[in-house]
Amino acid sequence: MEQLFEFIGNHYFLVGVFVFLILVFFINEGKQGGVSISTSNLVTLVNREDAVVVDIRDGKEFGAGHIAGAVSIPHTALDSRIGELEGYKEKPVVLVCKAGQHSGPIGKKLKSRGFGDVRRLSGGMAEWSASNLPVVK
Repeated sequence: MEQLFEFIGNHYFLVGVFVFLILVFFINEGKQGGVSISTSNLVTLVNREDAVVVDIRDGKEFGAGHIAGAVSIPHTALDSRIGELEGYKEKPVVLVCKAGQHSGPIGKKLKSRGFGDVRRLSGGMAEWSASNLPVVK
């Protein structure tokens, strides 16, 4: 551990560049799956731009409560059901999962299939529920 601090002290420029590159990597990876938006931004996007909410949780979680008007396509079934989303390529698409863990890779997949405006709900349904926003059962 002492050697690590000595290395950092002797090579602060290299360590700084390394930290910068790691940050850029994570920011880039996060954006490839779509921009992360807040719950209030989602409400505004749906009301003003007719955004489509795609809930990628499994059917049981979707049935327990979901955002009104959300389309249910579980992340495990996306490849076989992606055709259901073809009509929404020109609209903003917002991906919602349980806590944000699956929406990034799914967003990347949708972008590669020609969806131009893909976004992810930050914190997923956990954040939506924590904000006391309405759910439909």
